[in-house]
Amino acid sequence: MKIADPDAVLPPHPPNTDVRVLIPVGDRFADLRSRLAAEQVPFREIGYLLEQESVHTLNDDGQLTVVTDQSGLTRSASRRNRAASGPAAQTARDAFELMWQNHSMVEGLLTEPLPIERVVPAAWVRYLPHPVVNPAQAEAIPHILSSGEHLIVVAPTGAGKTVMGMVAALRTVLEQGKKAAWLVPQRSLTDELNEELDSWRQRGLRVERLSGEYRLDAQRIRDADLWVTTTEKFESICRTASLREALAEVGCLIVDEIHLLGDRTRGPFLEAILARVRGAGSRMRIIGLSATVANADELAVWLHARTVRVAWRPTQLTWQLPVVAKTADWSLVEGAKSRLTSGIVNMVTANRGSVLVFCSSKRNVRRTALIIAASRGADVFGVDPDDPDVVHRICAAARVGLHYKGWEYKREAEKGFRARELDVLVATSTVAAGVNMPARAVVVQDTEVGLKSIDVATVQQMFGRAGRVGAGENEGWAFLIVDDVERAVWQRKLLAGFRVDSQIQDSFPEHVLAEAIQGRINSLSQAERWWAQTLAHHQGSRDMTPLRQAVRFLIDGDFLRQVARSDKIDELIPTELGLLTARLMVSPQVCYQLRTALAGLDLPKSPAEAENLLIQTIAAHVPELAQAAISEALKANAVQLKLAGGVVSDDGQVHIECRQSAGSFAYSQGDLACAVLLTAANSPSQFHRGARVIAGIPYATMYPILERAPRYLYWLSSQGFLGTVHPWVAVVAADLSKRIRWRRCQPGRGAGRLLWMCEQMVTAEHAEDLVPTLWHAATSRGLTSPDWTETGRPQGTQLDPSDYAALLRDRVTGAVLESTSGEVRLKCSTTAILATWSGTNYITSPAPQGKATTDAPGSGSEHGAAVFTWRGDYQATGWLSGYSQCQPVVDQRLVSIQT
Repeated sequence: MKIADPDAVLPPHPPNTDVRVLIPVGDRFADLRSRLAAEQVPFREIGYLLEQESVHTLNDDGQLTVVTDQSGLTRSASRRNRAASGPAAQTARDAFELMWQNHSMVEGLLTEPLPIERVVPAAWVRYLPHPVVNPAQAEAIPHILSSGEHLIVVAPTGAGKTVMGMVAALRTVLEQGKKAAWLVPQRSLTDELNEELDSWRQRGLRVERLSGEYRLDAQRIRDADLWVTTTEKFESICRTASLREALAEVGCLIVDEIHLLGDRTRGPFLEAILARVRGAGSRMRIIGLSATVANADELAVWLHARTVRVAWRPTQLTWQLPVVAKTADWSLVEGAKSRLTSGIVNMVTANRGSVLVFCSSKRNVRRTALIIAASRGADVFGVDPDDPDVVHRICAAARVGLHYKGWEYKREAEKGFRARELDVLVATSTVAAGVNMPARAVVVQDTEVGLKSIDVATVQQMFGRAGRVGAGENEGWAFLIVDDVERAVWQRKLLAGFRVDSQIQDSFPEHVLAEAIQGRINSLSQAERWWAQTLAHHQGSRDMTPLRQAVRFLIDGDFLRQVARSDKIDELIPTELGLLTARLMVSPQVCYQLRTALAGLDLPKSPAEAENLLIQTIAAHVPELAQAAISEALKANAVQLKLAGGVVSDDGQVHIECRQSAGSFAYSQGDLACAVLLTAANSPSQFHRGARVIAGIPYATMYPILERAPRYLYWLSSQGFLGTVHPWVAVVAADLSKRIRWRRCQPGRGAGRLLWMCEQMVTAEHAEDLVPTLWHAATSRGLTSPDWTETGRPQGTQLDPSDYAALLRDRVTGAVLESTSGEVRLKCSTTAILATWSGTNYITSPAPQGKATTDAPGSGSEHGAAVFTWRGDYQATGWLSGYSQCQPVVDQRLVSIQT
């Protein structure tokens, strides 16, 4: 039995019945302890025990039965017990046995560490963070150093897998003279690992952090000894032809959280990478690190690796599943979970402990933090959870911090929690994935994210934050709050562990295309051989039909070209569109749908109409934009902002002609993305550096859309030179992509070309700082386009004189488009494409020497011509000519949009 009620009484039972009891620590249970001792009932004391459960065979039929009650912290007058038999009872018995055994030998848990010189060469000691290694490291490191075979190291969270990865990297760099690459699942983890490896830079090693937020020059990537990179960024390097030689120098691939092979988003990329380098003869060694892999041996067989299992953990972890009652009213369940979370927090912090609370959404983080702050005496009446400044101020005063991507006080919260200035940190899953935030206890408040259940690996990672050695804790307590219906399911999942299953089949076209551009697939038979190397194939998926369908899709979508050879084997060659799509890491399926939708649109008649059409199409057809997270409370604001066409007055108000009708429009997928992108297009002044809330929507909610949309817009704009989209799409997308990316410059319509020029004049590494500087310098001089006549290099440009002269030649500046006697003639100074159109029909003509002639499309608003240079500049006739230079930003108080 697990008893969390000090007044509980043991049920009647026959003599010689095996009775064992787990009870909480504390004075409240002194009488219960005395009664159990008097009755000679074995018991063990568990700190913070909340579960109330009995597993027995006392029924008339002798069947194993489990009876579960709500946690004492939330038990209501209408309390109810839930009884179950069969698998649920067996799982409950196994969970009891696990907790009973874990608390049988508390002494001796912490084994003495070893001096680090006993396990690694003396010359490496100065690179490692501690003078000793713990037993887990002492067990795993010899396997890393003794051979060159692939390894999967399975060790509990907190066992020090980072040091194991460091040793693998040092061996590769210092002993073998090769590069190492360290793959981590999230950008935030590259930040933390990068900081830990700062001492390596001080000792002469070249460590480079590679992720979407940090852009480096290619030469620095080539020169580096160690890459700290996200999986997606490493795959991007694999797809970049200019970095193939540097990639060939990588001798070791350290894969943090290798169990994310089973993640639907990141897993396919990781599987594709590992499929290339698996096998005993690989030149790139794989060191996979994980705490949660139930089928590690199966993965090892696939990789031709050896499994190293480490059982030692620096702290004792006890997990529980406190129960709230399941009701039809979702709000009642959420309220009960919040109260239980607050109760657990106050119980643990009363003993000077610290608590991490995990929530399913950013808004839930803010809401839960306020509830905890209120339980500590804070006045939260009337506080808007979407006001970040007020939420931060109130919660910080109550020693509660918040942490999620986009929260501007995130670093402050990390620092305060580590320093024990804050004893509660409420976060999304970012902290679970490895950011070192030690705590005594962890509370996982939500079992679903959106409508999807969180996976057991994520829960186990969250649990692993409890009892971290860095906080001086030798015991950890983890709580997953569940309702009484789902409790048995989660007990079974946690006991079984996380099984990794391949997810690559859902994105076959993207990975077949990626292999094709890297030269590994140039025929259907080679595609089939590649398929045989995947984890999906290893796990029994042998049907070739999905693979062949993926190849056919890529051919029909113009991503691959099929060429007949003399040996009767058709060759598969990536098209320019295929190369562009793979290089930008965008899904061919999504891009095909996007192109198809845009091709079906009528020709716009103005820039405003064109931008509206393009934004609506992207918002609807790009899943990561259409499905962008937004709380229920903000949906009405998003709908109103969309109806207003993104027009926000300088005083922050949204004006639409039929304001009263905004509430009658239900929120639909894509509305948030549409509203955000329209606002960036039509109200650029709102995106000043101090902006936190725009038109009632937090900037943090907008941020993911603003970061992701430019990649798809750039994909469309680059097709102007390829001739694979209508010219109006390419021109408008080119302008929008730059305006949205550089939104902090507050650029208006037509600013794209000038921003393009500023980008071209600096290196990728310094673009974030220098592009805004160059932009402000140009606009302050009255420049509205890159069409200046001076040949001297502007101050701040990073190009040498010859490269800058080449850039000037590659503009469309001075290009001449002449329409005479039924022909259109182009004359410009660089390689370009001439495009002409009549309505939705268009044709393109190459201008390899800057000259081209084609038939005139006609006259009027339905006809026009455009020129696209190989480097990305453009010029067009008609209403598209408005995108050649910056247009003045209109005072939005004077704008009225017809809805």
